[in-house]
Amino acid sequence: MLQIEQLAVNYGAIQALKGVSLTVAAGEVVTLIGGNGAGKSTLMKAISGLEPCAGGRIAFDGQDLARTPAHRRVALGIAQSPEGRQVFPDQSVRDNLLLGAYLRPAGDASIAADLEEQFTTFPRLRERQHQMAGTLSGGEQQMLAIGRALMARPRLLLLDEPSLGLAPLIVKEIFAVIRTLKQRGMTILLVEQMANQALKVADRAYVLKTGEIASSGPAQALLEDPAVREAYLGKH
Repeated sequence: MLQIEQLAVNYGAIQALKGVSLTVAAGEVVTLIGGNGAGKSTLMKAISGLEPCAGGRIAFDGQDLARTPAHRRVALGIAQSPEGRQVFPDQSVRDNLLLGAYLRPAGDASIAADLEEQFTTFPRLRERQHQMAGTLSGGEQQMLAIGRALMARPRLLLLDEPSLGLAPLIVKEIFAVIRTLKQRGMTILLVEQMANQALKVADRAYVLKTGEIASSGPAQALLEDPAVREAYLGKH
């Protein structure tokens, strides 16, 4: 579904990504792990069309996205839950979710059904649907950011650091949702610093180090790799 070949992204004179190649097949959960500054979020923004590419190729279902603006990528089926959540703080929870469906026809009856599905997946959002999003806890905002992305009915869901800054109990809930989405057949590219959790939920994984792919393979194999464990998971 997603094919990235020799992708390069620059911030001025700094090379953030240096020839990154990876693939995501339909129905897979693929995780990208790495330390701070490795280029993980830059890669996600490049896929979404929020960062220009200096070289290489991003293809979605065989279509080169080089000239496809960000909003058209959403229409093609790519939606992102961004790092830091980035909800609309002065809009209600309900309106934040509806904004996720902004490219769908206003009279589309399925929007109401999808809204109900998000409330079923995230019961706390139902309880707070008329509350301003800026008043939610960090965990609730993360649930809202994921729900908003799902309202676009994506074929590829990009999750950028969904556990960032959250309490352990909320992290557990977020990963339970990711497992549920996986069971439903959702295709997911997951960027996550909690490598242990990410590798347990993913089918395959890539390790990104200073803008380059350092290693890749089945998630379970990387979970058991001594070098990966020492660098990203802790020795124990």
